[in-house]
Amino acid sequence: MRRFASLAAAGGELAEHLQDYGGAVDTVVVAIATGGVPVGAAVARQVQLPFELLMIRRLLVPDGAAKPVCAVNVAGTLVVDDGLGPRAATPSSGMDHAIAGALEELAQRERAFRGERIATELAGKNVILVDNGIHTGSTMLSSIRALRRLETRSIVVAIPVADQNSRAAIEQAADRVVCIFWSDKFGHAGMWYQEFVRPTEQQIQELFTTANIGVN
Repeated sequence: MRRFASLAAAGGELAEHLQDYGGAVDTVVVAIATGGVPVGAAVARQVQLPFELLMIRRLLVPDGAAKPVCAVNVAGTLVVDDGLGPRAATPSSGMDHAIAGALEELAQRERAFRGERIATELAGKNVILVDNGIHTGSTMLSSIRALRRLETRSIVVAIPVADQNSRAAIEQAADRVVCIFWSDKFGHAGMWYQEFVRPTEQQIQELFTTANIGVN
């Protein structure tokens, strides 16, 4: 079984498959936090593109774990799946409070990760959406749905490794998929890395800042 040395090393290798996008106008690399951030930061630096973050929070699973209703904060914008329905202005039920708490937690993560950096407008942009791997595909599909709601021009999913069983759904949802290795026996993402350590809040701040140095 082939394994990547680290998340950053996987990002460097993935960037070799994305050289056509190097310095492209109106193109942004967006990484799914937390595990996708070291991968995405390495891609953004190597292809010299702006770097943004996407954070996701599952709210409900009315149709099972494979089809969660999610809230997504991408590039500073909150997008909530339509399946949640209208939210009460003032929480009253236990469910209302749970959802309000989840959304506040998502907002806190966004503030902590990006600091004072101004959010990027993604409407009309080409997005390279990066994660460290895809197993069931539910996280990636929720992320793609959120980006479509922001009226992005196109979405390229870029991942080092993914489960073959998720391939059809991801390729249907995205405009293009770049994957180094499709596995028939995926297991979990950590199996594909010699060193698999999710970044801390401070490390994400640093990766987000340094990946954007010198990029407009």
